[in-house]
Amino acid sequence: MTIVEDQIGALGDGRGVAVFTLENARGDRARIMSYGGTVISLEVPDRAGERDDVVLGFDDLAGYLAGEGYLGALIGRYGNRIAGARFVLDGAVHQLAANDGPNHLHGGCAGFDKVNWSATPRATPAGPALELDYASKHGEEGYPGNLSARVVYTLTDDGTLRIDYAATTDRDTIVNLTHHSYWNLAGHGAGTIVDHRLQLDAERFAAVGPGLIPTGELRPVAGTPFDFRTATAIGARIDGDDDQLRIASGYDHSFAIDGAAGELRRAARVLEPTTGRVLEVLTTEPAIQVYSGNFLVGARGKAGAIYHRRTGFCLETQHYPDSPNQPAFPTTTLRAGAAYRSTTVYRFLVQ
Repeated sequence: MTIVEDQIGALGDGRGVAVFTLENARGDRARIMSYGGTVISLEVPDRAGERDDVVLGFDDLAGYLAGEGYLGALIGRYGNRIAGARFVLDGAVHQLAANDGPNHLHGGCAGFDKVNWSATPRATPAGPALELDYASKHGEEGYPGNLSARVVYTLTDDGTLRIDYAATTDRDTIVNLTHHSYWNLAGHGAGTIVDHRLQLDAERFAAVGPGLIPTGELRPVAGTPFDFRTATAIGARIDGDDDQLRIASGYDHSFAIDGAAGELRRAARVLEPTTGRVLEVLTTEPAIQVYSGNFLVGARGKAGAIYHRRTGFCLETQHYPDSPNQPAFPTTTLRAGAAYRSTTVYRFLVQ
């Protein structure tokens, strides 16, 4: 295994931004940036053994500083949306930054995707790893508590990108960390992802209303365009006559993962038929957000690639959107002195 550190540029205050290239024993390579804890690229083999970069991203720091689409970033303190940019915890109202109309999205105006994390490379028995640390101050984006967050990426020798999340706080708060890579298993610049075949281990999904805020209903997938219990092309029903598809302009919904939250189990499997690349997602989280890249608007990415609508998909393991305002959803409250822990594995195979 190897870990190589380079500089990709500097922020306005002069702080340098580092990029770490992790290469495992089988030759997979991941480039991860300290700014945003961002996965810039990930090269994995197809059925012929040819490697390609399967993550959408930018060639330089400027692309990420422009804040286009959260490509490859760590998301926090709260992944996804919070209605009205507010929540009540133990009787106290907390007003958050409103950065998605009236709502709060992905941690606010300056969430964890815009943080230059402290980065430490590690050699582990499983493969090369990168430890990222950030101390989020009380009141940042409106959140209570000083939160110490740690995220460890490990590129294992058996072909997985493992993400271990941990956090502690000095006063009660809410936490919902996730990862926001856009995947295209044919290669980051290969065009649409609508022919990728998606399978979800999920019998229910969270219905949404205006602003993509959950209604609180976990609706059965059976008989709907949201039934991916058997492998189905992402684009097979994406423009169908369905109120949920119309609201989101496609898929942008949380699915309830089968099995017990807290246990590492499979949530999703995706096959790209032409290359044979397979992505399996395992997680300890209760839900997975499936986003079909509906709002990509022609950003210029790596090597001149243009990322149009539906040229990448996201599989964001997390708690449900707006959980602090939805009593029926699993809690995202982290109590002072308690430990937040979560694990997600992106496993790459060939078929």
